[in-house]
Amino acid sequence: MALPALREELHLMPGANLPDGQPAWTLHDPVRNRYYKIDWTTLVILQRWWLDDVNEIIDAVDTDTTLHIEAADVERVQTFITENELVQRIGDDNARKMADRLASMQGTVFNWLIHHYLFFRVPLVRPDRWLGRMLPLAEFFFSRKFFLATLVAFGVGMFEVARNWDVFSSSLMDTFNLAGLLSYGVTLVAVKVFHELGHAFSAKRFGCRVPAMGVAFLVMMPMAYTDTNDTWRLTDRMERMRVATAGIATELMIASWATLAWALLPDGALRSSAFFLATASWIATIAINASPFMRFDGYFVLSDYLDMPNLHERSFAMARWHLREVLFDLREDKPEHFARRKEVAMILFAWAVWIYRLALFLGIAVLVYHFFVKAVGILLFVIEIGWFVLKPLKQEIMAWKLRWPVIAVRSRSRRTAIIVGLIVVLAFVPWPSRVGVSGILKPGDTLPIFAPKAARLEMVPPAEGTVVAAGDQILKLVAPELVSRREGIKEKVERLRWQAAAAGLDTDSRVRLQSMQVELATAEAELAGVDEELSLYSPKAPWPGVVRDVDPDLHVGQWIGNKERIAILVKRGGWVVETYLDEEEVKRVKVGDTGRFSTDGGAGPSLHLKVVGVDADATRVLPNAMLAAIHGGHVIVREKNNQVIPEQAMYRVTLAVEDDPTSLSAQAWRGRVAINGTWEVPGWRYIRNALAIVVRESGM
Repeated sequence: MALPALREELHLMPGANLPDGQPAWTLHDPVRNRYYKIDWTTLVILQRWWLDDVNEIIDAVDTDTTLHIEAADVERVQTFITENELVQRIGDDNARKMADRLASMQGTVFNWLIHHYLFFRVPLVRPDRWLGRMLPLAEFFFSRKFFLATLVAFGVGMFEVARNWDVFSSSLMDTFNLAGLLSYGVTLVAVKVFHELGHAFSAKRFGCRVPAMGVAFLVMMPMAYTDTNDTWRLTDRMERMRVATAGIATELMIASWATLAWALLPDGALRSSAFFLATASWIATIAINASPFMRFDGYFVLSDYLDMPNLHERSFAMARWHLREVLFDLREDKPEHFARRKEVAMILFAWAVWIYRLALFLGIAVLVYHFFVKAVGILLFVIEIGWFVLKPLKQEIMAWKLRWPVIAVRSRSRRTAIIVGLIVVLAFVPWPSRVGVSGILKPGDTLPIFAPKAARLEMVPPAEGTVVAAGDQILKLVAPELVSRREGIKEKVERLRWQAAAAGLDTDSRVRLQSMQVELATAEAELAGVDEELSLYSPKAPWPGVVRDVDPDLHVGQWIGNKERIAILVKRGGWVVETYLDEEEVKRVKVGDTGRFSTDGGAGPSLHLKVVGVDADATRVLPNAMLAAIHGGHVIVREKNNQVIPEQAMYRVTLAVEDDPTSLSAQAWRGRVAINGTWEVPGWRYIRNALAIVVRESGM
């Protein structure tokens, strides 16, 4: 059978050696500007392709070289050149075949739209000639002198930033507004232009052609790009690395000089511009370009450093092979053979890329949803999840389906099925739930003892920790002005009583009797009010309790200020634990549920609790800041008008202490509360939340 003829314009060039040391060559397709790395076996077969017969090629290779090939090797090469359109199309039906192949590659109109929504490029300029003319001017920025000057600028700039960190950080916080974000957007565009010029000039310095520069859209997110495919003609991988790192190096240089400018310039527009340029360059370089998880500069630098083209695809293949072996023990050949440490590194790298991309594309999908019309946003969200999450899963499941005859007979497959079944059962069978939060152990009733107004201490309160009975007087205060007022009112009451008693002795008194009785009643009421107010200066225990927080320096005759607290009376027994639960947690708790409390420091015993109250309304202000996350608690809060406001709806739950917390009763304690909630299906919580989001966002 005749073999397809190779295209005549293909160009073969020497390439860098493969990682195992064997020589390699680069095959260039100038029409599509693509490069293919081939090994020695592929080279010797292609060199004898003109023989146009499989057996003759095998005989020629066996005769002329030390290699021994088989028909499968020739068929592999034929598949490679055919799939990559490296052969001539001859025949009457050539146009039809090419049209069919194009249609097969593009798929349906829907697939074409999805692909071009997810990623497409828009070439804007063909800069090759301009780069050649400007290269002599750009050489200065590649010189050793400029590199050393940039290092000095970096060192001085960072030193000044460290010295003025408060000013620098406050400037950064001040940019988090609409004007600042717009300035960052404009600055980022400028930085990215210089970034791509760094790639372009670096490639041009090594004699490579730069056919296009433009904008690429990844899920509608624009990013600049430069076509540097021609660098694959470079045999020195360090030269390819210099081209790959040129963009990052350019941004770091811009950031260094801009940081120095910010440190030296006076306040004004120029200094603000330098600040935006410095921060935008640092953030764009570290957060975006240096990442090896997407096909940005960091990925190509890592690929060239490891001398592993198509690093993502090769690591993905290793990870998929490893996953199948772990799950099913298929005993298939590895996609590639590496040292054990390198193999493990590639598998871990693949999983890191998958997790990173999942988080990234989910985040982009959420942004797309919020920035588009709701119906369009939901559609685009579904497309992204389907393309980046569900499609890879489907492809892997299809690969398992093809291997099902082998999977079905492996003992490890049965073990995997049992484990998966157990996980499903555990996820969808009711289990006793437990709610773990922070809480405050405190007495159920307390009575603060304070001076109603400024007064003199006549009897000091009992010592700290003294147990008092109901009705015992705790202290005595004297307010001379109030005592003097009482004496005056008492004298008035006694006088009016005497006058009322003697009213029958003369005619004038009998006429004034009714008015005197009214005046007497008023005076007696006033006296009762003063006596009631005086009782506040001699408080008595309303129930048995323990005196706490007594100032040991109190003494008789000391003046106490208005509303000044003197002590606290803590009721004996009746201790409670108070905590706050969010909407999801409070659904799993009801009155009567049990729990336990242990202090943060581990002091005292673990106490048995019982839920005695669950508030129906959410609290608007957190009364006890000890439960705030900023102070070590679990409630996420923000401060507003000197109040601690929960960031989400929180419901107060009160639990009675069933043990005697004698060793802990000296004060309030913060600790961990574990409440044994109702039985619940673990998986149902996530299903319920997902359904709630769908219902809410769809407007049902």
